[in-house]
Amino acid sequence: MVRFLKNIYLTNRFFIFVGSVCVLFVLGYFFPVFGALAKILLLALAVCMSTDVLLLFYPGQAVEASRELPKRLSNGDPNPITISLQHYYPFEIGLNIIDELPFQFQKRDHNFEGSLAPKKRTEISYKLTPTQRGSYSFGALNIYVSSPLGLTERRYRFDEEQEVPVYPSFIQMRQFELYAISDRLQDIGIKKIRRIGHTMEFDQIREYVRGDDVRSINWKATARAGDLMVNQYRDERSQQMYSVIDTGRVMKMPFEGLQLLDYAINSSLAISNIALTKQDKAGLITFGDQGCKIIPAQKKRTHLYNIQEALYNVDTDFMESNFNRLLTFMHSKISQRSLILLYTNFQTIESMKRKLPILQQLASKHLLVSIFFVNTELDDLLQSTPESEEEIYIKTIAEKFNYEKKGIVKMLNRHGIQTILTRPQDLSINTINKYLELKARGLI
Repeated sequence: MVRFLKNIYLTNRFFIFVGSVCVLFVLGYFFPVFGALAKILLLALAVCMSTDVLLLFYPGQAVEASRELPKRLSNGDPNPITISLQHYYPFEIGLNIIDELPFQFQKRDHNFEGSLAPKKRTEISYKLTPTQRGSYSFGALNIYVSSPLGLTERRYRFDEEQEVPVYPSFIQMRQFELYAISDRLQDIGIKKIRRIGHTMEFDQIREYVRGDDVRSINWKATARAGDLMVNQYRDERSQQMYSVIDTGRVMKMPFEGLQLLDYAINSSLAISNIALTKQDKAGLITFGDQGCKIIPAQKKRTHLYNIQEALYNVDTDFMESNFNRLLTFMHSKISQRSLILLYTNFQTIESMKRKLPILQQLASKHLLVSIFFVNTELDDLLQSTPESEEEIYIKTIAEKFNYEKKGIVKMLNRHGIQTILTRPQDLSINTINKYLELKARGLI
């Protein structure tokens, strides 16, 4: 009986009906005819409600539903979720589906309303975009069913306590991999880099295609084949690349829902996958105030799983990162000259100058690329027209920050350190561009 009462709900139509009856009873106090009409309507309401409850509860378990979740969600990307529903009522039903989302989304009114023909099956799809890594717990899937009378609803509950982990953006990683394999990276903003000379390994001889470098024509093969033939080269392989991620408090700054750390993590996963696709060795280093962790560089495709699992657990420690400890750690762990992609964020020239001697020492042994971020929150201020003294002051400060970022780039370049100053949203594309550029120039 308790279970029955818990699953029955009164609708707005019922309360409107009851309210109308109450008004008629009040009027019946002054005009008896309204009182008689109120009693008739009250009896009709009781009969209709009993019929409604019987229609909804007599068939037993007349609704089957399930929430179909992927094995894991991709951080920062829209992830598809599907609700499948089948009902066996012999009449058209009204539906109100409330899906209890994880608390990280802060949504308490995620519902779908509609109707469904007799004994039909349907699927409802929606997308969720998580902005934090970790375990997400879904609550119950609540289905509220009403008959054509619409006075009451019956509740069904399914799929309680489903959990799914949110990993770094593997959707973005697969997207870049697909374009890299099909040689269409320029379609998503990856620049086509002109190769300087022939510093690559010989791959094969193939037919000439319009656009090929005429200096690559193999005249002996052309004479034998009777058609223009060119030498095709491939990039040197087994080169070592490390993504080095600063987990200090400077990476806690949020942009469009994601922290800078999450942008760096997503980019590291994407560039590691591209490096492994190019048959280079990819590794990972994270550092903060307390210590450093390393995933040694390897070229096996299965190594990407190790990098992904390590990135899943990375978090900031809200402290100032220790670059001296990073320098000592890298000297002891990395003996081969490598490409170092350092994800950090310099807010001022002074903060960069304190770390510059360490960066110079790293650049003397490795090819160092320092990656930091444009503050996109300042864009509106920089483009606005100030109308008061306060707005002039705020815009001046914004221009100062913007000027200092460009000054940091120039100072690092003067000391032989490659740089990427990028919007957080463009981080992965700009990082892959730089990686392909350095390989094309034979600098790695």
